[in-house]
Amino acid sequence: MGEDLQVSEGLQVSEDLQNNAALPVRTTRHRRTGRHSSPHQLSLPTDAPALVLAVPGPASDDGQEVTSRLAELVSEFCPGVGIYVGYLHGEEDSLQDTVTGLARAESSHPAVLVPLQAFPDPEADAAISACAASAPMRCLAAAPLGPHPLLGEALHARLAEAGLAHATRVGRVNVVTGTGGVIVGAVGGPDAVKSAEVVAVLLASRLMVPVACEPLDNPARIVKAAGNLHAAGVNRVVLAPCVVGPEVPPDALANLAASTGLDCAAPLGPHPAIAKLVANRYGTALVDPLLADTAAKPAGTRRRAGSHSS
Repeated sequence: MGEDLQVSEGLQVSEDLQNNAALPVRTTRHRRTGRHSSPHQLSLPTDAPALVLAVPGPASDDGQEVTSRLAELVSEFCPGVGIYVGYLHGEEDSLQDTVTGLARAESSHPAVLVPLQAFPDPEADAAISACAASAPMRCLAAAPLGPHPLLGEALHARLAEAGLAHATRVGRVNVVTGTGGVIVGAVGGPDAVKSAEVVAVLLASRLMVPVACEPLDNPARIVKAAGNLHAAGVNRVVLAPCVVGPEVPPDALANLAASTGLDCAAPLGPHPAIAKLVANRYGTALVDPLLADTAAKPAGTRRRAGSHSS
């Protein structure tokens, strides 16, 4: 659609859907207007497809807190869109039940499943694609969030919050505390590590320090990479997990840090950069021919000078 359309107050959830406890939902009741609206905010039609966060993990307390906060952030960039959550593991709030309930409540209204994962993961990708293919309405599985420069931004922020990097010294030497190096940890197998290498290069350019990339489920490789960095003259090595959070079991990162002896930053979690990437994947999906006849593509994002594209 070539022109912006007025966004409604928010997609109303039917009584049937509200009564289904297996379908947690976040909706937007208003949109920002004027000069303070987000430069990443999508201009969307009133009948835009639902956005379903496909979470590669179970509906644990920690996972639900992350997805709830992230859904609120995403609603800032996708005003008026119904935002739902479905989990790939466990029986509670499963992705399949979420999509089935959404189809029942919204009839033929389409949906976009956005994987809440940084990189490709064969198991998760197959499960999300299968759910989209078997959905009783038009349903499209979007691509994972990365690789993307915004992941490097979020990683830098988490390193700074942990005291492992200076937040405001991008592009200067000795950004990592103690003049060290970073290992970016990925989940999802060889393809995920390959994609994470792109983010590692971006992070290295931000911090001006050596950055390696290894799978988070292989402590031996992480220890070896740390040894290689030390041999190259690095005094301190820190671990930066490039995961949203639900992809890894509870306490997995703490156990990994203990077993490798490395300081570890927190998962990316509900960082604004992750919300922007979710909105990006959702907006990209709207131009797919599968949804083209029921949802107009977004009129684009409004950008300010110096802002990142999302």
